[in-house]
Formats: sequence, structure tokens, C-alpha cells
Amino acid sequence: MKIENINTLGELKASGYKSNSIKEELRTNLRAKIKSGEPAFEGVHGFENTVIPELERAILSRHNINLLGLRGQAKTRLARKMVDLLDEYIPFVTGSEINDDPLNPISRYAKDLIAINGDATPISWLHRKDRFFEKLATPDVTVADLIGDIDPIKAANLKLSYADDRVIHFGMIPRANRCIFVINELPDLQARIQVALFNILQEGDIQIRGFKLRMPLDLQFVFTANPEDYTNRGNIVTPLKDRIGSQILTHYPETVKIARTITEQEAKLD
Repeated sequence: MKIENINTLGELKASGYKSNSIKEELRTNLRAKIKSGEPAFEGVHGFENTVIPELERAILSRHNINLLGLRGQAKTRLARKMVDLLDEYIPFVTGSEINDDPLNPISRYAKDLIAINGDATPISWLHRKDRFFEKLATPDVTVADLIGDIDPIKAANLKLSYADDRVIHFGMIPRANRCIFVINELPDLQARIQVALFNILQEGDIQIRGFKLRMPLDLQFVFTANPEDYTNRGNIVTPLKDRIGSQILTHYPETVKIARTITEQEAKLD
């Protein structure tokens, strides 16, 4: 499919394009790599017989994932490598803040645009390198940062009341729709902020300042956590653990040879 020839919804439909959820997309492309014998996580050493098989099983099972291990155990590197399992390009409704799928729009903006323009609705293409979002969990992270809040400036400019859902400013998670979203050091996230993730992971709706928006966001969540932090700074609340799906333990290199290979790969020498 030549994407340079597809710029409208009608052209996309005519091309025979089929939408997939991001978890299905990761699963399909991982299966193709396994069948061809191509490594899915190239450049990650020492995990070939331990962590990577577990991670592959989690992806095949369409799970959200928690990588649990100490510092320097390639947790974030593994999450970033998952980008290579995404399709090279996916279409989205031009101008959409949340990367609306043209064949399955979920935002008011995209639905209204398609209702007005029909098959002439303009679409754009998103490269897989732009489908990775990462947030370090710190005590100052708020629900507004992650999920969203009411924007009084938008309400004033559009002359709308606070009862209108068009005054909502989306946070990082809705803007990462159809992307991989990584929250590093999850135990550092305050318990009340972790609770705000429940509905997104399970029920597919988001709640912002009294608005309950039925928006089935399409996300692959990857969390990282350090077991030392469980006692030092915080914990992962139990209901959130239940919704994550797969917890995978990482480890340090098991031999000096593997450690040397990693050091040579990471060293930046002139």
C-alpha cells in the first residue's frame, strides 16, 4: 500500500485497509518475526532464554506489561524496542489530538469532521517512531498531566460553558492513543494517581472533572518498577496489579562475557 496516494477517507477505504488494535498489531508482527527466525529484540543481551520469551508471551497474550527489576537492567530499552514491532505507518484523522482511527473514530472532533466531509475527510499518516510515549513517575505528577483537565482558556475562546466536553484539554495518555505508553518507576506514582488509571486499563473510559467520556483508548501500557522502591517510596496498588496482565522479572548479566558485550555496546569511545 503506497501511503502517498492515500490522503482521504474514501481513498483509504478503496485501498482495502483494515484497522487493528495496537495489541493485535504487535502480536501479528511478532508472530511474523518468530516465523521468519528474525530476533524481535535485537541488541538486548543476556535475556534470550529468560526475559525475552516471557515478554513475547505477554505480547502474544495482548497483555499490558510490568517490567520489574533493579536499575540498569534494560527495562526501558526493552519497552523502546517494542516500537519495532509496530506497523511502519498507520492512518489518522488529520488534526485529531488523539490519533483517531479514520475507520473507527472516538473523539468528538473526528466524528464531527467525518459527518461533515464523509469520504473527503483528510487523513494523515503516523510513523511508528512517533508512537512511543514515556513518562517518569514522580510525586508531582497529577491526574491533569496524565489524563486531562478543563481548559478555561479554550472555554473562553470558544464561548462554551464548562458543561461542554469541548472545553477538555487531553493529557498525555489520551494523546498517546494507538501508541505504546511507558510509565517508568510506577511505585513512585501516588496511589490516587494510580487509581485514576483503573478505568483506562479495564473499562475503556476516562473521567475528567465530572465528565465521564466513553472513549475506548487503544493503548499498549508498559510499566517499569524497581522492587527496592516498594519500601523506600511507595507501592503498586493491588487493583492496578490485577489489571496489568503480565509481570516480568529482569536481571543483571549472568556471565562476565555478557557483561563485557553490553559494556562494549554502550561505551561511547572516540
